[in-house]
Amino acid sequence: MAWGGVIAVMAAAPVSASVVQVSEVRVNPIEDGVEIVLVLADGGELEVLPSQDGASWIANISNAQLSEGFEQLSVTAGIAQVSVQPLDDNTIRVSVVGENGTPVGMVDQRDRNLILTITPIESAGEDPLRLVVIGETEGSDYFAPRANTATRTDTPLLDIPQAVQVIPEQVLDDRQVSDLDEALENVSGVVADNSEGAGVEFSLRGFQGARVLRNGFNVAGGDPLSSILALPEVANLEQIEVLKGPSSILYGEIQPGGVINLVTKRPTAEPLYNLELQAGSLSFFRPQLDISDQVAPDVRYRLNFLVEWDDGFRDFDQEIEREFVAPVVTWDIGDNTNLTVDLEYLTDERPFDTGLLAVGDDVIDVPQDRVVGELEDVVERSFFSTGYELNHRFSENWSVRNAFRYSSQNYDSNAFFPLVFDETTGLVARLNSATDWYQDYAGVQTDLVGKFETGSIDHTLLLGLDYSRSRADIVALIDPPIPTNLAPINIFDPVYGLAQRRSFDELSAAARIQEVNTTRFGVFLQDQISFSDALKLVAGIRYETVEQDLTNGQALFDPLGRSVSQNVDDFTPRLGLVYQPIPELAIYGSYSRSFVPSGSTDIAGDFLAPEEGEGYEIGLKTELWDQRLIATLAYFDITKRNVATPDPDAPAFLNAAIATGEQRSQGLELDIAGEILPGWNLIANYAYTDARITEDNQFPEGNGLVGIPEHSAGLWTTYTFQTGALEGLGFGLGFNYVGERPGDLADSFRLDDYFTTDAAISYGQENWQLALNFKNLFDVDFIQGIPISRTRGIEPGDPFTVVGSIAFEF
Repeated sequence: MAWGGVIAVMAAAPVSASVVQVSEVRVNPIEDGVEIVLVLADGGELEVLPSQDGASWIANISNAQLSEGFEQLSVTAGIAQVSVQPLDDNTIRVSVVGENGTPVGMVDQRDRNLILTITPIESAGEDPLRLVVIGETEGSDYFAPRANTATRTDTPLLDIPQAVQVIPEQVLDDRQVSDLDEALENVSGVVADNSEGAGVEFSLRGFQGARVLRNGFNVAGGDPLSSILALPEVANLEQIEVLKGPSSILYGEIQPGGVINLVTKRPTAEPLYNLELQAGSLSFFRPQLDISDQVAPDVRYRLNFLVEWDDGFRDFDQEIEREFVAPVVTWDIGDNTNLTVDLEYLTDERPFDTGLLAVGDDVIDVPQDRVVGELEDVVERSFFSTGYELNHRFSENWSVRNAFRYSSQNYDSNAFFPLVFDETTGLVARLNSATDWYQDYAGVQTDLVGKFETGSIDHTLLLGLDYSRSRADIVALIDPPIPTNLAPINIFDPVYGLAQRRSFDELSAAARIQEVNTTRFGVFLQDQISFSDALKLVAGIRYETVEQDLTNGQALFDPLGRSVSQNVDDFTPRLGLVYQPIPELAIYGSYSRSFVPSGSTDIAGDFLAPEEGEGYEIGLKTELWDQRLIATLAYFDITKRNVATPDPDAPAFLNAAIATGEQRSQGLELDIAGEILPGWNLIANYAYTDARITEDNQFPEGNGLVGIPEHSAGLWTTYTFQTGALEGLGFGLGFNYVGERPGDLADSFRLDDYFTTDAAISYGQENWQLALNFKNLFDVDFIQGIPISRTRGIEPGDPFTVVGSIAFEF
C-alpha cells in the first residue's frame, strides 16, 4: 500500500517548545540498518515531522539548531545516503535515501540524545513511509506527556508533585465539543455552572470560583464578580490544562481548588488548511476555519474563525448567536529570539436563563424546557483580547519570557428574574432587570529560567514577576419592587408576553452600582531540584500585594453608597517531592497555600481579611504501555479559612459580614488518559469529594458545599480501525455520572444524581472526515451545575441531541 502526501507526526508535544542545540551527529551501522544519533548539548524535547520524497525518508526537526551539516554516502546495505543539514535558523533536516525505496524510521529520545533508527526495505513494493515513536518522546492523541501550567516551565507530568490533567485537542474533536463545560467533564473533581448565561464558572475539588486562564493570564478580571463573565471559545485551543490544589505561588490570588489554563493554538511548522462544518439538533449550525502558513521564511501565522447559531432546547424565542475570530503571528527574529502576537474577538448573544425552581426538598416537576422569565430575555456580550509573548535564549541554559495581555468585555442583559415563589400555588413574582457591565484587564509577566548544576544536583530555577490592573463597572437597574411591578406567572401554566419590558434607560431603581479597581504585583522564586533520576524536589515561594478600591453607588445592594479600599499582601509557599522507584512510576507529596482578597465588607464598611487556603496532597502517577497512557491517583485535604459569613449583629440592609467561616474538602481522585492499543484511546476519571462547612455563623457545620457531589465519574473511549477494508472507520462511547448534591448551603433541597451516555461514529481518510455524535443518548432529564438559590440557577441539562460534522484538510 502506498502512502500519499505528507504525514506529520509530532515526536514530542511540549506546550511551548524551546530551541535545542545539537552539538554532534553520529551515524552507526547496526544489524538491521543504521542508527543516527543527534547529541543534544543541554537536553530538551524535539519536534519531529517526517515526510517522504521518492526514496528518501525525511524528518524536519523544527526547534533545533546545528552549526555544521553532516553527510555520509554508502552507509550500509540498503541505505545509500544520510544527510543532516540546517534547513533554516531553527530547523534541521535529516534525509535518508534508500536503495530500494523509502526506509522505515523509528524515533527514540532518551537522556540527551535523539536516536533515529532507520531500517531499509528489501524491495520497492513495501510500504514507503512509517514512523514509530518510542522512549521519552512518547505520548498519544489522548495523552500529552508535558505541561507548563504547574511549574511555568516545560516539565514532564511525572515530575510534577501535584495532580495535573491535560485534555488534548483530539479529545475535543472526537467528542465534538463546542463548550468549555463539556470539555471539562473529562477531568475529575470539576463542576461547571453557566451563571444564567452570563458566563461559565467552575468548582475544583469542591471550591467555587476556580480561576480560568488563557496562556497563563486571567480570561476575565481578577475580582470575584467579573470572573463569572468568562465564556471562552474552544475552537482555537491546543489543549486544556487543569492544575489541582492551591497554586497561588504561580498565579497569585486564586481559590484553593486549583486553576484551569486554556492553551491556544500557535502557527504550525507545515502549512495547514482545515475547514469544518458542524450541524445538528435544535438548528445547531457551526462552520469554522483553521489555517496556518508562512508569509515569509521567518514569519508564520494561524487564523481560527467561526460562527454559530443554536436554538437551544429551552423554550426561549431568543437564539444563541456567536462569532469568533483569532489570528496569531509568530516571528522568528533570530536564532535565539521569537515573538508571538495574537488577538481574539468574540460576540455572543443568548437567553438570560434563570433555570428552574425548588419545591420542598426537590426541584419542581415541570418540563425541562419551561421558562420562568420571559421568552425574549437576553444576554449580549463582546470580548476583545490581545497580547504578545517574547522568548529569548541567552545561552543553552538561560532564557527569558516576557508576555503581555489586555482584554475587555461588555455585557448587557435585560430579563425578568424570579423574586418570590409561592410553592403552594405555583405563582412566581418576577421583576424586570437590566444590567450594563464593563470590565477590562491588563497584565504583564516576566519569567527568567536558568538550568545549572551544584555538584551532582541539577537545578531548574524560575524567577518570575507579575503585574496587572483590572477595572469592573456594573450598573444593574430594576423596576421598583412594588406590587404593580411584580410580573406574576404560574409556573405550572405559564402565559408569556403580558409583562411590560422596559429598556435600561427606562428602569428607575438601582439594584447595584459598583466600580472595582484592582492592582496586583507578585514576585516568586521556584527551584526544581533533581537529586537523581529517581528523586526530585520542587520548592518555591511567592510574595503578592493587592490594592483594591471599591465604590458603591446608592442602591439596594448598598443603601449608604460607601467607598472602601484595601491593601493586602501575603507569602504563599509550595513544597513538593517526587520519588520514582522505576522510570514509569512516580510517588509524590506536596504542600501549598493560596490567598484571595475578600470582596465582602464588615459593618463599618471595611474589607474582611483575605481568604486563605492550605492544601496537602499525596499521590501516584504512572505511564503505561510504552508511555502511551498516564494514570494519576491523588488524595487531597484542603481547608479554606476566613470565609465571609453574615454578621448576626448588623442590620440586614447593610449586607455586612465577618470572616469566621471555614470550609474543608478532602477526597480521592483518579484520572486516566492515553492509548491502550493502536487506534484505541481512552480518557476516564473518578472523584470522591467530601466538601463541607466546618465553621459558619448561618449554616449548620457539616453541611455539604453547594452542587458538589460526593461521587462522580466519567469515561470516553474511541476505537479507529488502522488497516484493512475498514481502515478509517471509528466508534466512540462514553458516560458521565454525577451523584446527588446539596442545592444550597442550608441543604434545604437536593439535586438528584444522573447518568448520561454519549456515542459517536466517524469515517475519515487522509484529508477528510465525517463524524456523527449522539449526546445524552437515552434522553435523561437532569440538573447540572451549581444553583444560586432556590429560585435561580437551577439549570436543566441538555436532552438527547445529534451533532454531525464534515471536515477537510488541505
